[in-house]
This record gives sequence, structure tokens and C-alpha cells, in this order.
Amino acid sequence: MAQRLLPLAALAAGLLAACAAHAQGAGSLTVRVGATDVTPDTRSGTLSAPSFAGTRAAVGSNLQPTAGVTWMWTNNVAFDVPLTVGYKHDITGDGAVAGVGKLGEIKSQPATLLVQYRFGAPDAAVRPYVGAGPTYARLHGARSTLALPALTGGTPASPTTFSMQSKWTATGQVGLAWRLGGKWSLDTAVLYTPLKTRMTLSTGQTLDASLDPTSVSVGVGYRF
Repeated sequence: MAQRLLPLAALAAGLLAACAAHAQGAGSLTVRVGATDVTPDTRSGTLSAPSFAGTRAAVGSNLQPTAGVTWMWTNNVAFDVPLTVGYKHDITGDGAVAGVGKLGEIKSQPATLLVQYRFGAPDAAVRPYVGAGPTYARLHGARSTLALPALTGGTPASPTTFSMQSKWTATGQVGLAWRLGGKWSLDTAVLYTPLKTRMTLSTGQTLDASLDPTSVSVGVGYRF
């Protein structure tokens, strides 16, 4: 994950070097653009029978451009909506089938509303904040590779397909907002979303897993 975050760190360093007043007070609206790296912490159950004993799966990370909107309700309380075009995650074999490589891929489209508390005065140079709110984690666009039918009894004429459950859950957040010149700001945040889901195969087997992704975001904001 450290290597994947290097581009985000470089972006943050470059923008901080340009720091030069910015006020996040009641009624202000800030729009931001940036990037987010989503890293699931997969804890997989085993694939139900018939299958190789100990067949598990792991879900990989993905980095995508993102955006967001923050509205200050009071000088310290804000509502924030992260925006994304979605993420694409590789699903690989784990456990007894760790060496088979990529089994498929899944797209995720999280929709989140965060209520934030921002510490300090509206014109402070740095404002730490915490946030929490509901998330609808939409999992869609599942695609399998040839490795999945080989493990589950599918055939070239009838390849194994799969789907993953979309779920309602919650997200917690910690972050920092730096003021830049004029109406510009730099925002960094770490979000954690506990998420349990079920993979269902066309051949009848199921696999339960906790994905529990951690997301790291960096964005440049403009206040209106």
C-alpha cells in the first residue's frame, strides 16, 4: 500500500509548497477534486462445497480520481459527500488456491454522506476533523477469468460467473484541511468502512468475506 500512496504524498507535498485567507465558516460550500486509494482488508471464508478444501479469495486495492462537496452547517459542523466514478478490484485466489492468480474482478460504487466536526476557528491555517455517516456499497460488474471455472466445475461452453452482494454499512473518517492562497484549500482524509458481503457463483457455491476497506484521499478544494 505504501508504494500506491506515493503519488498522493507527492501531490500533497507539492501543494503545501504553494501555500500562501481561507475560511470555512457557516454557509460556505467547498468543492474538491483529487484521488483516493481504496485498500480492502479481506478476511475470506471458504468456498462452499463442492470445492477444494480451504478455497478462499482476496480483493485487491484500486486508486482512482475522486471529488467531493462540503457544506458548512455551522462554523464547526459540516456535511460532506465524497464523489467517485467507481473502483475496479481484482479478485485473486487465496488459502488453498493462493497460486492460481486472478479469479475475476468486481466494481465498487460507494455512496456516502458524512457528518463532520471540524476543530478550530473557521480561518485557522489547519483544521483537523472527524466524520461518520451511512454508506451504500454497490458491488457490480463482476467478471470472471478462466481460472474460476477451472476451480468450480464450469466449462468453456458454460463458464462460471459470480455476483457480490451490495450492502448498507457505515463509514468513519479522520482528516485535515489546510488553507492555501485565497479560496483554495488542501484536504486529506482516511476513511474506514466495515463491510461484509457474499459472493455467489453460478455453479451454486457461495463465499462470505469481510472486505473492511480503508480509503486514503487527497484533494484540492475551492470555496464558494
